Parts: sequence; C-alpha cells; structure tokens
Amino acid sequence: MHNQKPSCGSLAASKLFHSSKEPPLFFIMMRFNIKVALLMISILGFFTMFVMWSLCGDKHFRELGGQLVKSRDSISSEEIDCFINNEYVIGCRKEGDDVFLPFSFLRKYFEIYGKLVNLDGVERFEWSHNSYNKIYYPKGRYDPRGVFMYFENYNVEMRDRVKYVSAIEGVPISTQWGSHGYFYATQIAQFGLSHYSKNLTDPEPRRKVIEDSYKNQAKWIVTSDSFLDRIFDSNVSSNVMKFRTGDHISDIIYLKMDHVLDFVMNVDLMLGGNSCLSVVLQNREKGDIYNLHYISTDVTIKVQENNIYHGIGNTQEWKTLTRDLIVDLDKGLNILREKSKHKRVPRSKLKITGISLFGYGLVSNLTLSTSEHIQNFYNAAEWFVRYQDDNGGWPIPVRRHLANGFSDLQPGWYSSMGQGHALSVLARAYYHSGRDTRYLKAAIAGLKPFTVPSSKGGVLTTFMNKYSWYEEYPTSPPSFVLNGFIYSLLGLYDLMKIAPSGQADLAEELFNDGVYSLKNMITLFDMGSVTSYDLRHFTLSIAPNLARWDYHATHINQLLLLGKIMEEPLFTQTAERWRGYMNGKRAPHN
Repeated sequence: MHNQKPSCGSLAASKLFHSSKEPPLFFIMMRFNIKVALLMISILGFFTMFVMWSLCGDKHFRELGGQLVKSRDSISSEEIDCFINNEYVIGCRKEGDDVFLPFSFLRKYFEIYGKLVNLDGVERFEWSHNSYNKIYYPKGRYDPRGVFMYFENYNVEMRDRVKYVSAIEGVPISTQWGSHGYFYATQIAQFGLSHYSKNLTDPEPRRKVIEDSYKNQAKWIVTSDSFLDRIFDSNVSSNVMKFRTGDHISDIIYLKMDHVLDFVMNVDLMLGGNSCLSVVLQNREKGDIYNLHYISTDVTIKVQENNIYHGIGNTQEWKTLTRDLIVDLDKGLNILREKSKHKRVPRSKLKITGISLFGYGLVSNLTLSTSEHIQNFYNAAEWFVRYQDDNGGWPIPVRRHLANGFSDLQPGWYSSMGQGHALSVLARAYYHSGRDTRYLKAAIAGLKPFTVPSSKGGVLTTFMNKYSWYEEYPTSPPSFVLNGFIYSLLGLYDLMKIAPSGQADLAEELFNDGVYSLKNMITLFDMGSVTSYDLRHFTLSIAPNLARWDYHATHINQLLLLGKIMEEPLFTQTAERWRGYMNGKRAPHN
C-alpha cells in the first residue's frame, strides 16, 4: 500500500480532507452530486438495455409464433438420454428447462425438412414442413392449346428413372418398375408436354447452322480413301451432303470445332449399315474426351469407356435426329457409374471439339442450338400414333405391384393417367400441326379404355356403386389414386375443347362424370394434416396411404387448376386448406 503511487484525483482529495477538521460544503455537494449521477447513470443504463433488447431482440430474445424465447447464451447444458415412446433411446441436450433433440431424428420421425444455408455470410437453419415443393397458382384461364399446368418446369429426360432417350424413337426409356428399360406412356407424354410448354415459355432458341450444303458449307477434313460431295436430292427437294469413307477406322471425315453453350444437335440424315455420325465432347477443365456415336443399328445403347453408342435404327431412310448431347453424355456416364465412379459433368465445363462421319450416307441441315422443344414434342406425339393398340390404349409392358392386398397388374395394363396425358399431347399436336387428323383420330380412339371396366381390362371403376373413377392403377380391389385420376380429367378436358364440335362428345361426357365424382369424393382424401395418395383405407380397410409432400403439392396444384376451369369453390377452398397443411397447420381437434 505504501509503495502504491496515488493518482492525481486521490492526491487532491487527500489534501482537501487534511486541510481542515470538517470537509467544506462544496465537497459535500460534490459527493451528493456523484451519488445522483451514479443513480442517473444506472437508470439510463437500464433504459438503454431495455431499448437494445427491444431493437436487437435476435441477440437476447427471438419471437416465434408471437412468443419471446430467452437466449440460451448463459444457460449451462448437459447431455441426457431421451426415451422415445418407450421404444428407443437417442442422445439429447438439456439446457435449463429445455430439451433439444437432433434434427436428424426429427426429420425422419416427423418427415419434415431442413437445411443449413448461408445468406450474405450469415449461417442459419431453415425448417419446413414440406420438401419445398412449389404451389402454382393459375395465372389466367387454362388454355388446352397452351402450357400444360406447370410442366414448363419439368426436365423429364434428366430424371433418374429415365435410363436414356431412345435415338430410334426420340422419347425416354423408363426404369420406373423395370431396370431393363421400357416405353412408358405416362413418362413419354410428360416428356412431350414439357417440351411443348417450354416452347411457349422459353426464349427463341439460338441456332448455329453447321452444314446445309448450300449457304453454309463446313470445312470437313476428308482422308484420301474417302470422298464428300454436295448434291441436290429430289427425294427431299434439298441440297444434301453425300459421303463415303474407307473401311479402316482411321478413314473418317472430320470437322474440327471449338463450340460451347449450344448442345442440342438437330440433323436430317440417312445412313448406310453400320455407318455413324459422331460428336466429340471435351471437359474444358480436366481435358477428358467423350465420344457420342449415333450409329445405324437397332442396338439401343452401349457404353465402352469414353465411347457412348446410340442406335438410331437400321432402316436406311431419311430421319430427323434431335439429340441433347448433354443428356446423352450424362445417361451414358450413368451406365458407367454402375461399374466405376464417374461424376456428372456440368454443362458449363463442356465444349464440342469435333464432328465426324464414318461409313456412307447423306446428311443435311446439321445445326447446334440451345433447344429444339417442338421437335421433341412431335417425337412424343408420333410415338402415340405409331404404338396405339386396337383397344385405343398404350399398354404398359411391365408387371406392377402396388401394395399387399391389391392384385398385381400384369404386363399389358392401361393407366388412366397415361391415357389422359396422351390425350393432352395428341390434342395439342392436332391443333399445332394445323389439324392433322392422325392425331385427332388417335386421341378419340384413346377414349375407349375409359369406358371399359377395370375388371375387363379398362380403367373404369366405381366408388360405392355410384361414382365413376378412372384408375391410374386398375387393381382389384380398386385403389382410387387421386393425382392420376385428375390428370385423366385434364386430358379429357383438353380433347373436348380442341376437337371439332360433335367429334369428342364422349370426352365431355366422361369429363363431367369424373368431375361429379371428384366433388363428392374429394374430402375422403383429406387426412387433417396431409392428403391420402389413394383410398386403400376404404377398399382394404387398412391405414391410409399418406401422400408424400410432392404428391400433396401436386394435389393442390391440380385442384387449383380445376377450380379455375370449373369455377368451382369447393376445389379452390380445399386446395387452400391443403396448402395450409404444408406449413404445419392441422385440422381442429375436439
């Protein structure tokens, strides 16, 4: 204490105390003023802290549903065990009176969704009762000649259950219920409807003509044993490029390129046996080379290392080939992924470095573009014309096991959803083509399965012997799948609105019967917090088959559209109630 140097303030105070027996009046007043000042500072500090709590509540309080929850910064925590319904134990954390469970458990247990996101450098956790499926409110009155629902947002060919897009037919090959791959009417129709819709919503595609044998003649490299000539072909009334190469694999006709961004190839060609057109893609970062070969063979697809072969058929007739090179590459690599690790290559990292020809044949109108939506749409429409059977349907060639208690669907069954989607495609093709009657004829014939009971091979069943229902899966007993039924109604509506007067009266009758059924049955699918995918809880007397959130969102979008078409409040009000379920709302309880 004696060695401590006094501060200036303490030294002055000491002199004042020792200068007289009693402190002077001004010093007493100063001491009083200090007390007042300290009191005022305390009051001001409390007021400032209160204001800061109010303005910066996220540091001390958080408002959740109108309730303030205190910060846990000063609360100690400890690990405890949580016994869940006396079935199993998980590790939890206790902080004060609160117990915190891992979100990984909550996500699986309650089927909710959440993820960590970084916004402007600040990390936060976003929680949702659904998988971020979007609700699409109709922008205007639905036009069967226009966009189909919200399908402009679909990219069907990139789905995992699409094995590849057939270069012979120009439509997807599905693996949904069979790993070998097969043509599935529902998926083909969605492919067509998606491209039709994108054609109306996307910007005009950017196109680069590579070779038209007239104004645009590419600088092909021709080996000594090969030849290339440009001639007029009266069969197509156009100039074409005629080529033939030597028999050796090095005898190719090659066009060197350095092309990015536009990866949709469209070309008219007629190739001889085992002839091919090949496109070379390169990863611009890693330098990896991939060869896409389009060869005149009936072998659909084959992959060998970095070579992906797509058969285009062996008919030796003129063919328009439309290929998304990125999709073809991705599907080929996906086949390789089953054997070794091949990662998806982003579009932005690829470029076209060359196109080559081998064998002999004719080529015309070779272009690269950002999209060729309308050509893809017509590939789907033509498939429905070519492969419709005598019963007016597009049979599904694989066995389908819906669930225990239902009879299995044997290969050759029809789906009301596939039939309805096909009507939507064909009706639009009839309109867009300038009234090509082939499409109208196929669409009208496609109504037949709607009139045949599911027990006899059609898609028609009834509920309570009163309400007509069109079965997506025509099982025994009936399953009454909701989304497939509504899609079939939309197909019937599209046809009855586009077909000439008097030619689709049956479609209108079937549509009206279906809407009447839906009005009387829609509440049966309402589970109070989500919808039911089907009505197996009625037909099998078992627990409801609750719809996944993506199907639940589809139900809402379908009802919103039907409500707009029919000006039916029941559909719109039901859709809004179901939308609330996606945000955690539940029906009232007693």
